Amino acid sequence: MLIDLEQSNVDQLSTDICIVGAGAAGLTLARLLIESGRKICVLEAGGLDFENDSQAFYEGHNTGAPYYNLADARLRLFGGTTNIWGGRCVPLEPIDFEHREWVPNSGWPISANSLNRFVRRAHHALDLGEFDYDQSLWRNSPPIWIPAGFTSRFWRFDTTNERFQKTNCQDLLKSPVCKILIHANVQSLKRRANTNTVNQVIARAFGGKTTTIKANVFVIACGGIENARLLLASNIGNHHDQVGRYFMEHPHGRLGYFRTRNIFEIWSMFRKKFDGIDNVPIAPAIVTTPEMQREKNILNSAITFKLQPDSGKGIPFHRRLYQKIKQHLNPNASGRKMWRGYRATSNWSQRHLAPFVQRARAKAGLLHLSVIVRGEQAPNPNSRVVLAKKRDSFGSPLAELNWQFSEIDKRTIAVMADQLDKAFRSSGNGTIEKAQWLSDNTVDWPLDHTVGNHPIGGYHHMGTTRMSSSPKNGVVDTDCRVHGYRNLFIAGSSVFPTSGWANPTLTLLALTYRLADHISRRSE
Repeated sequence: MLIDLEQSNVDQLSTDICIVGAGAAGLTLARLLIESGRKICVLEAGGLDFENDSQAFYEGHNTGAPYYNLADARLRLFGGTTNIWGGRCVPLEPIDFEHREWVPNSGWPISANSLNRFVRRAHHALDLGEFDYDQSLWRNSPPIWIPAGFTSRFWRFDTTNERFQKTNCQDLLKSPVCKILIHANVQSLKRRANTNTVNQVIARAFGGKTTTIKANVFVIACGGIENARLLLASNIGNHHDQVGRYFMEHPHGRLGYFRTRNIFEIWSMFRKKFDGIDNVPIAPAIVTTPEMQREKNILNSAITFKLQPDSGKGIPFHRRLYQKIKQHLNPNASGRKMWRGYRATSNWSQRHLAPFVQRARAKAGLLHLSVIVRGEQAPNPNSRVVLAKKRDSFGSPLAELNWQFSEIDKRTIAVMADQLDKAFRSSGNGTIEKAQWLSDNTVDWPLDHTVGNHPIGGYHHMGTTRMSSSPKNGVVDTDCRVHGYRNLFIAGSSVFPTSGWANPTLTLLALTYRLADHISRRSE
């Protein structure tokens, strides 16, 4: 059942489970818990489509490393940021869950094995075909030039447009046991006096209408920045000053250039393939092996290859066009449709025209083979979300981001460059011309708009309410329950203790399946 708080006269609701946030995690959790026979209420601050007034609540200030405007880094509407998701999926690696002595604050309090069955459930829910992400997806065999210490993995792509938008969620919108409130702005959580139990939230609409929602269980599923902001604003879960800390992204950058005679052939191997097994698009990446990570004391990062003009010539025309379109289009239904049309045209061009054009340009020396990094960021307690002095129109503090890097983040990429260069020189396959930024004496990553359409990072917000065995070094326990609170849970990638190199959506959905199982077994 859909209720627009701006139009309704509902003053109070009582339910079994209240979920704050109607993105991928919140909607998936609602769908799973309906199956358990519980009454569900989902609160979404935005509407069914993009609205400028609502999106303004995501404004925020960046005080650390250069980052996207916070209002551009996430969407505030039904379906959340997945409305402009590219569909990339790959699981985290087993080593990502391990405590690594050379990575401070690393290690999950659960194992990769304990999550595997939920990863598979999420994989199949996204229609990703066979559960296979390793080197077997090469048509014949892995490229022989991939050196020792490195291996290849594959992304799979969810091809359903706006999987979590209203069109694909009619079962939830029409369910008699699931109430979905839109324009329901939750400013804080309310505890029962002198207890560790959250008993209600108050949702407000722009027109002044308010609704009190009482529930037995509350789940916060607002994304990596808002989850932290809401807990901080509510003064909940922060006894040990852990809420908002360990903000992680997957930083992007150019490792350098691969100087080789076979630049077109290598680029062709690493293009997105639209004829993958089960007709699911796939794309490969080169990653460091666990053995190399342990030997060199580095992180788990990935590289891909792009044919690009020399970076000194600036941003190519087609990328400038993409950025201009993105800048001037609101991400409403019509804007997203135009964006998808552009992507479809680009994909068609990459599939049918690019091989001929790029081969000719590469032979003419107009293109170089860039080595593009998708890095793991080590968990850093100084990289954090805090409350800003500026407040929204309801009087609540906005979020402020202080994104910080660690020495190991950059050193990992420098080591990868050196190892690749050494191996390529030894085998006669070419050389790596290492980017200058890897040799300076800072921990900073450069903001280089020529890297790609997402030059800073993947819009992946992780770690701000991290999972831990003890409240002294985290916010939620192994069941994603806020330490010290009986009935408050967090869903989403904010609970990740480490990030790996893998895009977070598949893992956050797996954790959502796991959380649904846990809540379904609770007796309230």
